[in-house]
Amino acid sequence: MTVLCVRFQLLPMYEAALPGLLGLLEEFTPVVEALPPDGALADLRGAERYFGRGAVELASVIRVRSLARYGVDCLIGAGPGPMLARMALRDARFGRTRAVPGDPAAVAEFLAERPVVALPGVGTATARTLAEYGLDTLGRVAAAPLSTLQRLVGAKTGRELHEKANGVDRGRVVPNAVSRSLAAERPFDRDELDPDRHRRALLSAAGELGARLRAVGKVCRTLTLTVRYADRSATVRSRTLAEPTAHSAALTGAAYGMYEALGLQRARVRALVLRAEGLASAEQASHQLTFDPVDEKVRRIEEVADRARAKFGPRAVLPGTLAA
Repeated sequence: MTVLCVRFQLLPMYEAALPGLLGLLEEFTPVVEALPPDGALADLRGAERYFGRGAVELASVIRVRSLARYGVDCLIGAGPGPMLARMALRDARFGRTRAVPGDPAAVAEFLAERPVVALPGVGTATARTLAEYGLDTLGRVAAAPLSTLQRLVGAKTGRELHEKANGVDRGRVVPNAVSRSLAAERPFDRDELDPDRHRRALLSAAGELGARLRAVGKVCRTLTLTVRYADRSATVRSRTLAEPTAHSAALTGAAYGMYEALGLQRARVRALVLRAEGLASAEQASHQLTFDPVDEKVRRIEEVADRARAKFGPRAVLPGTLAA
């Protein structure tokens, strides 16, 4: 099996083109998994035999068609499974697909010197715990006894980590459609290192998303944060909310949580994008009742602020942090 991980260079205002780009991938394989806001996984099992071309050749054709039809360039990583394809994408360059061969020796060489956080799903806390015991690369993690890893990070996590570090990729490409969503982007005038400015941007974006959701009578189940860096790379994190919501405070809290979990240190951030996904009707959504008077007061203030913005414009009411 060969899997492509494709990230299209889509500006937020052009993200409506993603379904068409997914259709382009479906010309080669029906097994395409959308990764909003700008990516996809494609399982080329069968496509290589049918077209008589390897994954790298097919990736080149996909890139050319994307440019010709949509004017959109893309980065492509290829690997024997979704995990390795995602990791290969980080080494890809425009016009050059990064491919990880399927043989175990090549996979081991590809993984050996990479930091533990390079594995999808491994956070900074787990990586820090392992580093305290000298397990700071995937090669060292792969060589460590399974029992040691399980003692350090738990039985289930330890087993999964041991398998992934040894190149065992049990993931599958799950065909899906692009869910309806709303996005708010906050680009910076220059590459921004200041965490306080990052948080202000997230506060602004979450407030915008909340107001837009409430205006159309929707709630979201999932919030996705995309951090775009100066070198054009990006980090994407998603969080399923405790309950579907359009409450700006809840969205802000989730956004802050994802941002803090990244553990960015002097990262040169070019833009932050928040996306509300899994939209549903607010009338059909349930809300856990609370006896917290502060929460009830905040929601009432939110309703008043929405009416003021509808009458006087989106900047009529702002959090004090943003008004300063």
